[in-house]
Amino acid sequence: MRWFYRRAPNLAAHLMLCLLVPCLLAQVASDAAYQAERQKASCLFDQGRRLEALPLLEELVKANPKDDQMLVALAACLVEHAATVSDQSMAGKERLRARDLLDQAWKLGNHSTLAMNLSDLLRKLPESGAIKFSDNPQVEKVMEAGESAFSRRDFDEAIKNYSKALELDPKNYTAALFIGNTYDKQNQFAKGAEWYERAIQLDPNIETAYRYYADMLAREGDMAKARIMLIRAAVAEPYNQLVWRELRAWAALNHTQLKEVFVAVPAPIENQPSGYKESPEIGAVWQAYREVAAQWKAGDEFKKYFLQEKQYRHSLPEETDALTAAAKVAKRLADDPKTAPLITNDPNVSLLLKVYEAGMIEPYVLFSLGDQGIAKDYAACRAKNREKLEEYMEKFVVPSLGDQSPAAAQTK
Repeated sequence: MRWFYRRAPNLAAHLMLCLLVPCLLAQVASDAAYQAERQKASCLFDQGRRLEALPLLEELVKANPKDDQMLVALAACLVEHAATVSDQSMAGKERLRARDLLDQAWKLGNHSTLAMNLSDLLRKLPESGAIKFSDNPQVEKVMEAGESAFSRRDFDEAIKNYSKALELDPKNYTAALFIGNTYDKQNQFAKGAEWYERAIQLDPNIETAYRYYADMLAREGDMAKARIMLIRAAVAEPYNQLVWRELRAWAALNHTQLKEVFVAVPAPIENQPSGYKESPEIGAVWQAYREVAAQWKAGDEFKKYFLQEKQYRHSLPEETDALTAAAKVAKRLADDPKTAPLITNDPNVSLLLKVYEAGMIEPYVLFSLGDQGIAKDYAACRAKNREKLEEYMEKFVVPSLGDQSPAAAQTK
C-alpha cells in the first residue's frame, strides 16, 4: 500500500481548526486544570508540534476517555510518533492503537474530516500495522530514517534521507513527494512546488502530490490554482474520498459548494406509485434509455466490447450508450417548439441534455455513477481523455471563485 499521511496542514484540517478552536475554548470542564491542559495540548497540535502534544494528550484521554476531540488528536500524534520508533513491530502497534482510538471517537460522534481521513488510511494497513515504502531494503531504511527525522522536525536530515532514497530509486514517487512536503512544512514554497511537480511527473495517476500542492497553494492564498490542483487530484483518483473531502473543504473556505451532478432515471411508469404522472414525450426519453440498457444486460452488447470478460457487469460504454440514446430523444423534443417546454421544465431531462450537448456523457458516468463495474473502465478512459475529464470537473462540478452561488445541478 501507499502511505501518504503527513503532518503538513491541509485545507480540511484548516477548516476543522477554524471550527474546532472556538469549541475548545467554549467547552466547560469540571476541572479547571484539565481545561488548561486541554487548551495547551490543542495549541501544540495546531502548531504541528505533535510529539510535544503527545504526553499531554495521553493524560487528557486517561482522565476523560469520552473526550472525542482529544481522542482524534491523540490518534494523529501516535501516528506521527510511530515514525520515530525503530522497532517496526512496536510502531505498527501504535498505528493500530491510533485506529482503535478513532473508532472510539467515531462512536462518540466525532465525524470530523481529520478523523475520517486518518481512519481511512489506517484501515488500509496490514494486520501488523506496518508501513512499507519500498521492496528495496536500502530504500526502505533511508525512508524510515527520513520519516523519523521529519517527525522530530529535523527537516534537513529528513530531506537528506529522502534524497538518498531517490538516488537509490530515481522513480520513487514517495521520496519525491516527501521532499516536497518537507520544504512545504518549512514554508519554502518554490522548492515545495518544484518537488510536488516532480512527483506528479513520476506518477500523474496518484492524487497525493496534487492535493499536497493544493494545500500549500491555499496557505499562500492562491485559491484559484489550488482549485486546479484539486481537480487534477480528483481526475487522478476519482473514487478516493480524501480528495472529495478536500474539495469540499476548499469550497467551504471559499464560501461556495460543489455541484452534485446527478440525472435521476425514473423507474418505468408501471412501477411508479399511484398518482405518478409522466408525459408520453418524457416517457419516450427514458424508454430509449431502458431499451439500450436491456440490450446490454442481455449480454450481446457487452460481449462485443469486452471479449475477454465472461460475465456481464455494469460498464462505462453501457451507461454512455443508454444515456446518449435518451439524450437524442430529448434533443429532438427540445428542437421542436411544441415540445421544447416539456424539456425545459423537467430538471432531469434538461440536465441530461446539457451534459450531452457539452460532450460530457462519459465523464458524467465515471464521476457520478462510478460503481464497481464502471470504475473498472476508468483508467483506460483517463489515459485517453485526461483533459476532457478535467474540463468536466471545471465546468460541471467545482465552481470557479467567481461563482459564489450555491445552486447546483440536479442533485441526488
